[in-house]
Amino acid sequence: MAHRRAKLTPFGRLLLVQRVEEMGWAVAQAAEAVGVSRSTAGKWLRRYRQEGAAGLEDRSSRPRRCPHALPGQEIQRILQARHHLRVGPHRLAPALGRPRSTIYGVLRRHGLSRLRDWDRPSAVPVRYVRERPGELLHLDVKKLARIPAGGGHRILGRQIGRAGRPGGAGYDYIHVAVDDTSRVAYLDVLPNEQGDTAARFLLAAAAFFASQGVSIERVLTDRAFAYTHSHAFPEAIQALGARHKVTRPYRPQTNGKAERFIQTLLHEWAYARLYVSNEERLQALPAWLAFYNRRRPHTALGGLTPMEALVNNVRGKHS
Repeated sequence: MAHRRAKLTPFGRLLLVQRVEEMGWAVAQAAEAVGVSRSTAGKWLRRYRQEGAAGLEDRSSRPRRCPHALPGQEIQRILQARHHLRVGPHRLAPALGRPRSTIYGVLRRHGLSRLRDWDRPSAVPVRYVRERPGELLHLDVKKLARIPAGGGHRILGRQIGRAGRPGGAGYDYIHVAVDDTSRVAYLDVLPNEQGDTAARFLLAAAAFFASQGVSIERVLTDRAFAYTHSHAFPEAIQALGARHKVTRPYRPQTNGKAERFIQTLLHEWAYARLYVSNEERLQALPAWLAFYNRRRPHTALGGLTPMEALVNNVRGKHS
């Protein structure tokens, strides 16, 4: 793919050769018109004459041969040592007689560079995916600073955006619920993250999933005060006939699907563009959530959208 400052794209290359071949322009004149050298123009002309329009497409810069590349047998030796020893490059290097950088490069290219992604006893990648929708619901809260009227520091600059606003504009608390199996998400913007609020949100999320034919069996949260020291939240769990699970201490990865959804939410909605007010940003949230659930393909679901995965599982298709 052409880089962002490239003078010529495949379309521009075709335009260049058409001016020379069909319109009779001189090579130097055509090169000057598109802002490239005469030698560059000559290169694309030669490719076009030899290969046709296909010769104007981008090519890989990878060399055709690399005499210093590791043999395939040596790569397999490194991968097998990783599988059996389950240690990092600093331990594999002396055992295999290879530099740590070489071993790390092999592991990275094969997706084996992080030991924490593997279950050490079996050397099988750790993936927690429940079999059916509703079997496990991930809950979390994101505290998000409100945008002052007229825009925040992203529009006005950090110094101007804070002038006259020593206390800020306050916070919105975005409560999110993500189904473990389908990744279908439900959320609401609420004034706080207290136990009563979290309980009401859980009941609203359960009602949403019930409208999709899904009943909640287990609820997974972190160890926040609202979830573990509130009377209202356990009562909401009991009203649903569900069980409450909490993450291990200092292990937010256990609630990773909610954490990952929040990062997607921030990247694709909260900070995706410049908003002039908090109300404008909140008004864009329902449309983004509908897009996420119904139109945005999810790589962990094999390219399905979350709602497609939910419907397939509810109907017993499991695709």
